[in-house]
Amino acid sequence: MITGLALFAVVLPPGVAGAAPGAAEVVPRSGALPSYISPAEQARLLADATAAREGTANRLGLGGKERLVARSVLKDMDGTLHTRYERTYDGLPVLGGDLVVHTAPSGRMKGVTRASEDRIAVPGTKPVRNARSAGAFSVRAAEAAGTEGAVVGRAPRKVVWAAGDGRPVLAWETVVKGTQADGMPSELHVVTDATTGAELNRREAVVNAVGTGAPRDTGAEPAKAGRVEDRGVGHSRHSGRVELGTSRYGSLYTLTDNARGGHRTYDLMNDQSGSGIGGRLVTDTDNVWGDGTSANRQTDAVDAAYGAQVTWDYFAEVHQRYGVRNDGDGASSKVHRTNSRGAYWYDSCFCLVYGESGTTPYTSIDMAAHGMASGLVAATTNFSYYGESGGIAAATRDIFAAAVEFHADNPRDPGDYLTGENVDQGGLNHRYRQMDRPSKQIRGTDYWHPRISSSQHGTYMAGPATHWFYLLSEGDGAKTVNGVAYDSPTHDGLPVTPIGRAAAERIWYRALTVHMTSSTDYLGARAATLAAAADLYGASSQTYRKVAEAWGAVNVGTRPGGSPRPVGPSFENTANYPLPADASTAESPITVTGVPGKAPNILLVDVNVVDSGQLMELVAPDGSTYPLVNGFSLEGDPSISTSGVDASAETANGTWKLRVRGSGYYSGYIDSWKLTF
Repeated sequence: MITGLALFAVVLPPGVAGAAPGAAEVVPRSGALPSYISPAEQARLLADATAAREGTANRLGLGGKERLVARSVLKDMDGTLHTRYERTYDGLPVLGGDLVVHTAPSGRMKGVTRASEDRIAVPGTKPVRNARSAGAFSVRAAEAAGTEGAVVGRAPRKVVWAAGDGRPVLAWETVVKGTQADGMPSELHVVTDATTGAELNRREAVVNAVGTGAPRDTGAEPAKAGRVEDRGVGHSRHSGRVELGTSRYGSLYTLTDNARGGHRTYDLMNDQSGSGIGGRLVTDTDNVWGDGTSANRQTDAVDAAYGAQVTWDYFAEVHQRYGVRNDGDGASSKVHRTNSRGAYWYDSCFCLVYGESGTTPYTSIDMAAHGMASGLVAATTNFSYYGESGGIAAATRDIFAAAVEFHADNPRDPGDYLTGENVDQGGLNHRYRQMDRPSKQIRGTDYWHPRISSSQHGTYMAGPATHWFYLLSEGDGAKTVNGVAYDSPTHDGLPVTPIGRAAAERIWYRALTVHMTSSTDYLGARAATLAAAADLYGASSQTYRKVAEAWGAVNVGTRPGGSPRPVGPSFENTANYPLPADASTAESPITVTGVPGKAPNILLVDVNVVDSGQLMELVAPDGSTYPLVNGFSLEGDPSISTSGVDASAETANGTWKLRVRGSGYYSGYIDSWKLTF
C-alpha cells in the first residue's frame, strides 16, 4: 500500500531538465511517458493477463507445452500496456524465455519483445545427470570462485536453459550459499547441463552495490495502530544535515518512512550470519538522528535511510515508479554488518545491507541508489548474466546511481558521473568508477569489442554502456560539471552532440522496463534504446539519431552512414611461460613490426593463462602499463579473456609484454596471448 501519494504529483518533466550546456531542448511525447499504476490496478491487470494467457500464447505462436506466467505490467500515459511474462515448458521454468507484450489501448497487440526467438523444445525432461551431481559440481565451482563455506542452499531445480547461444537444453539450477571474498554473503546461482554436467551459466544474487517478487523482510516490525508519520532531522556522514521520513509510536520514533512505501532501516548489531534477515529497527527518543561521525551508531543508519529516501523520490517523481518493484513497497536497509565492506542487495529479503569495514562506509547517495537499482533490475529484466547481459545490468546500476545523485541535489554530495567516489577513501578495495572514461578504473573499458564477455566481469563489461550514457548526456571532449572535470573520448574521433541527462535517463529507463529482456546484449541494448527514443521522441527525430551516434562512438554498431571499424594485423606468442610459485611476476614478449604510427584505441589483448593471480597487465614498449581483466576459471583450467585497451598514446612497433603475477598457490603458466591492432 502506498501512503502519502500527495507528495508525488504526476508532473510531466520539462524537456530541458538536466540538459547539458549546448544541448537542444528535448521534449518527449507525453503519451509515451510512464503512468502511475496503483497496487490494486497492477493486481487487476496481472489477473487479466493471466486469464488471457492461453490466447496470448496462441497469438505468439508458442508450442503446445509452453505456458506464460505474467510478472508485471507497465502503463503509458496514452493507455498502452507492456506486460512482462516468464515462460514454462512442460511445467519447468524456462530461463531466458521471458518476453514483453505491447498492447494498444484498444486491446490490439502492437508487438512483442522476446529474450529468445526460438520455440522452446527439448528432447525430454528426464535428466541424465542427477540433482546430487549438479549440486556437488556447483559447490566446487563456487569454491573455485572464492566462496568460503560453500554449501547447497537450495536443492537443485530442474529448468530449461534458453539464454545461451545454442538450442534450449534441460538443465539444473543450484543455489550455493556461503561467504564472498570480501566478507559479504553469497547466493550463487549455477546452471548445469542435465545431460553433460557442463556449466552453462552462473550469477550472484547478492549484488554488490558498488527471482524477484520476494516477500518483505520477516524481521520487519508490523504496522501498529496509533503510528504517526513524522519528519526527523538526521546528521549524516556523506550528505550533511538532512530531513528524514520517520514514524512515532507513543514516545518512540523509528526510522520507518511511511511516505515512501514503509521503508525501514535496521541495525544488524554487528551480525555476520549472512542471512539478510532480522536486525533491530533503529529507534530514537527525540527524532534527531546521528552526529555525522562513527562515534554515533545512528550515523550510518541516517545515510542509509536518506539514500533510500532520495532513490524513492527520483523514481516516483521522474518515472512514476513507486518502489523498485513498482508495488508501493519501499524495501528496507540494514547497517553494521561486521567483517565486510560494501553495500549488497539481497533479492531474498528485498533489502540493502551495508558492511562496516573499510575507511568510509558505503552509505553514500550513489551507493544506496546503486544497490536499490539491483532490485529494479531483478523486478524488470532479471538479467541472466549470460554473455554481455551482466554488463548491461552493471551499467544500469551505475546509470541510476548518477541519476539519483543529480536529482537529490544535495550540496554536500552534488551530482556527478562518478560511482563510489566518497566511500572507502584510501582503502584497499576503494571502488571508483567514472563514466566519461571507464578505462581509468582498474577493470574498465571505454569501447565495445566482440569478445568483451570473455571476462565474465560485470564492471568491465559495463564500460561501453556507461560511456554511452555520459556521451549522450554531456557530449565528448573536456568540460566541467558541478566542479568535476571530465574529458570523454570517442573511438572514431568524431564528436557527439548531447541531448541532456534528463532525456538520456528517460530513454534508458524506458528501454530497460519496456524493451529489454533477460538476455539483452549490447546490440540488444542499442536496439532497445533506439526503440525507446522512437517511442518518446519519434524515429525521425534528431534525438533518435543522436542515440545511434552515441552508440557508434563507443563501437556498438556504427554511426548513421558510417562503416565498421577495420581490424588490423595480429601478433601472437604461443610459448609457455611458468608463473613463479612465490607470487612474483612472469612476462611473455611479442615484438610488433610493420605497423605504422600509433596503436589503436581498441587494441585487443587475447590472453590464455592457467591459474593466473591477481595481477595481469600489458606492458607497452616504453614501459607504460595497462591493467587487463581476468576471465574466470576453475582451478587448473585456463583463464581465457580479451581486453580492449586504449593504447593510442603508444607507438605500435616495438616489444610488448604480458605481465602476470602467479597465485602463489598453484603451478600456473602463461599458455599464449595475442595482440590485434
